Amino acid sequence: MATTSIGRAATALFAVALGLLLAQSAPAQTLEKKDVKLGVGGKTGLYYLPLAVAEFKGFFKEEGLNVEINDFAGGARSLQALVGGSVDVVTGAYEHTIRMQAKGQDIRAVIELGRFPGISVGVKTAKAANYKSPADLKGMKIGVTAPGSSTNMLVNYALATAGLKPDDVSFIGIGSSAGAVAAIRMGEIDAISNIEPVISMLEHSNDIKVVIDTRTEAGTRALFGGTNPAAVLYMRESYIARNPGTVQALTNAFYKTLKFLQAATPEDIAAIMPPEYLLGDRPLYISAVKSSKPTYSLTGIITEAGMKSTADMLLRFDDQMKDAKFDLAKTFDDRFVKKAAATIH
Repeated sequence: MATTSIGRAATALFAVALGLLLAQSAPAQTLEKKDVKLGVGGKTGLYYLPLAVAEFKGFFKEEGLNVEINDFAGGARSLQALVGGSVDVVTGAYEHTIRMQAKGQDIRAVIELGRFPGISVGVKTAKAANYKSPADLKGMKIGVTAPGSSTNMLVNYALATAGLKPDDVSFIGIGSSAGAVAAIRMGEIDAISNIEPVISMLEHSNDIKVVIDTRTEAGTRALFGGTNPAAVLYMRESYIARNPGTVQALTNAFYKTLKFLQAATPEDIAAIMPPEYLLGDRPLYISAVKSSKPTYSLTGIITEAGMKSTADMLLRFDDQMKDAKFDLAKTFDDRFVKKAAATIH
């Protein structure tokens, strides 16, 4: 009789242990959609490192998702793809959620990936000696990832602080990889607004001098007067309403990424990247990751101050935003990241 009781107890314990194991290895929420099309503007750039980590560490797969990544020339193009319906979600600049709210389209972020823009403006070394302030950008040909993207918006804001308008310079789309490096070296542009590892590569080769740097909190505050959220995961509100389980799974994957980035060394990060992400120079890539690490979000939460800072930036230079109506509270849905923080340790 005692033997039977012991056997039943052992069987019960085994069942509990198996249940816990299965709970840890399977997605906790029901997925309305397992296949997700995600848009991004320049996925090899360190601005979007959280996306690369989520992909190559297998965090999407862990959440039961099959994420198809569509890479576009810049963030403005990935936004267009979302509006046009060819992608479901986007990793892109937070400012796009405010712009689209102002246009009557309810697009919301669900997790912050970058707490500082991580964008730098560099002037060709031969011209850098004459640079004293953004006013000296007047008349220059400036390379950006794509017209309308966050690299473009940052320069527009810098120009506005000097009393200039966007049409006081010429913007040229050059992407965020080898083409951007070539554009400077071939003399096609006078200055560049771009992300890592492009900026570090051009700095190390002495092709440019960085004159505006938002890779650090100090540099971000120097330009904006406060923090300024950067990359987020955003999508239509209607997609969130129809697919809350899928949105939670996406948020979980990115939250795991943020936790990984906090603990990982630049060498750990470089080790999981394919060769095309390294631009042919692993040591330089590691250096660029080291420069970029402070930019990534620690909590996944966009603060109210960060929202206001971004809105103030847009209002400063964009005449179309001056009389626009928008509700910042509707640009960020924090339910999913808060649930991820409560369950992922």
